[in-house]
Amino acid sequence: QVQLVESGGGLVQAGGSLRLSCAASGRPFSSYAMGWFRQAPGKEREFVAAIRRSGGSKYYADSVKDRFTISGDNAKNTVYLQMNSAKPEDTAVYYCAAGSPGLFSMNRGGEYDYWGQGTQVTVSS
Repeated sequence: QVQLVESGGGLVQAGGSLRLSCAASGRPFSSYAMGWFRQAPGKEREFVAAIRRSGGSKYYADSVKDRFTISGDNAKNTVYLQMNSAKPEDTAVYYCAAGSPGLFSMNRGGEYDYWGQGTQVTVSS
């Protein structure tokens, strides 16, 4: 089992920055891929970013590329999402996920086995 706990959400003004953290416990963290997804009210969950723990390859949704950065600290079993140049459309509940998606499935929520409880991010205009 893997337990995931997100933190760092909150209110930020448009153009501002926020850093989300996801602390993982349970099975060896390094064997998983970690991802961030988000869900806005009335919308479907969407992929934000993901990182392969082995090798560190990173993947981003086009909507956040060049603004968000995913990173990981294996020693702390923690993954981060640095959000810069935040936009009101980034407002959502952000979820951390862990699993073993295939190379071409990193953006598919169904490929992840474990999910955190979510943290709210609100970007004011």
